[in-house]
Amino acid sequence: MIEVHGLTKRYGEVLAVEGLTFAVRPGEVTGFLGPNGAGKSTTLRMILGLDAASSGTATVNGRPYVAQPAPLKAVGALLDPGAVLPSRTAYHHLLALAAGNGIPRGRVEEVLAEVGLENVGRRRTGTFSLGMRQRLGIAAALLGDPPVLVFDEPLNGLDPEGIVWIRSLMRRMAAEGRAVLMSSHLMSEMELTADHLIVIGRGRLIADMTMKAFIEAHSDREVLVRSPETAALHRMLASAVDVRTDGADGLVVTGLEAAEIGSLAAAGDVELHELTPRQVSLEQAFMDLTRDALEFRTEKAEKTEKEASR
Repeated sequence: MIEVHGLTKRYGEVLAVEGLTFAVRPGEVTGFLGPNGAGKSTTLRMILGLDAASSGTATVNGRPYVAQPAPLKAVGALLDPGAVLPSRTAYHHLLALAAGNGIPRGRVEEVLAEVGLENVGRRRTGTFSLGMRQRLGIAAALLGDPPVLVFDEPLNGLDPEGIVWIRSLMRRMAAEGRAVLMSSHLMSEMELTADHLIVIGRGRLIADMTMKAFIEAHSDREVLVRSPETAALHRMLASAVDVRTDGADGLVVTGLEAAEIGSLAAAGDVELHELTPRQVSLEQAFMDLTRDALEFRTEKAEKTEKEASR
């Protein structure tokens, strides 16, 4: 379990992380989300003892990371897949880590097979692609069979098969009772993988809740309506709810349930061909929630947002 209490990091005049408090519990994949510059990587570095906190605490199973007697047996982490000597083979990279943490040599072959690198274990890591380095970093995280796992953007560089594989791996690790903390900008994958979400913006906690609760709390449900009489239906609904067109015969309605729309259509003698409730995606919910916490915004995005609000 990871417990963070009042965690704060200041770099001179810059307050990178401010008063974060959250927990990453066993048996769950916890997604760690935030816009670029939100403080995610700084927070992960403080949890892993790579950066000293200005104030507050971060513990793994009740101890700071630096106080763990065998760190790789307490928490496995992947922050930078490039942090390997290019002249060293994958096997010897893992063997060195194992030797420093009292891990049996046989475990090296096991984790190489786990991540699909058993056939290239004797190759120098300098010849590896980004996806292969990601797999090697994950192998290093798994080496000590730890109860806590931390991954920063583990999907970068992976092909579709690799993305499916790591999704299954995360779910399996959590099912075995491990606490898994994972950051990613791939919202579609996070939606499929995470049970719980921690969302930060400008270094502050914005949300701490289950995936289902987050989507429901931070997005409005939509209903797709198709009808040969969309103009009439639009007039009936536009004064009360948000309505936008979807193709020649479709409307997307926000603010009314499907049954309510059906009743209104029946009362107005409007024929319906489709009435489908749709849950807004994690990506849209995240964008809506963090809009005011973005550090970098493109001119095009600002223009699109202004036009959408008219």
